[in-house]
Amino acid sequence: MKLVRKLYDWVLSWAETPYGAIALFFLAVAEASFFPIPPDVLLLPLCVGKRTQALRFAAICTAGSVLGGAIGYAIGWGAWEAVGQFFYDYVPGFTEDKFNRVGGLYETYNFWVVFVAAFTPIPYKVITIAAGVFQISFPMFMIASLVGRAARFFLVAGMLYFFGEPIRGFIDRWFNLLVVAFTILLIGGFALLKYMH
Repeated sequence: MKLVRKLYDWVLSWAETPYGAIALFFLAVAEASFFPIPPDVLLLPLCVGKRTQALRFAAICTAGSVLGGAIGYAIGWGAWEAVGQFFYDYVPGFTEDKFNRVGGLYETYNFWVVFVAAFTPIPYKVITIAAGVFQISFPMFMIASLVGRAARFFLVAGMLYFFGEPIRGFIDRWFNLLVVAFTILLIGGFALLKYMH
């Protein structure tokens, strides 16, 4: 946990430099495939510090995260046998049990698994690598990643763009819970429509 806290502080420190946007892009790439700190940690202070550029930061974060998702997919598809044990041993969020459960979910809900992980606090890297291991459709994976990641990052950036610093405490405290609730309602709505037809 001390290492994760140090990484968190290191990520946050980039908001005070002229390279914040570049760091955000690379953080988003890394988090989608192996890094434990989510890009929201840097996205929030960047958007607060430069409110007029909030939507630009969301676009940078989305592009980096979707690229990172593709890298995660490639790791799962082509290198999992060689690197799998390393991920189980050293990357937070990876366990064999969790990984196998994701594989079971992919058999039935492949688009929704990717979308939900991309939009909610579920560790996205587990989903991206598992998508490659279980070889789900790559175009479908990319579409679900783009929709989910863009929805998450533009929602955060949009709230900060329109409401500024006062909304930051609300996002820090309640955002993940609200996102999970919204996702449940969204999936429930689609399930109800399917049931009605």
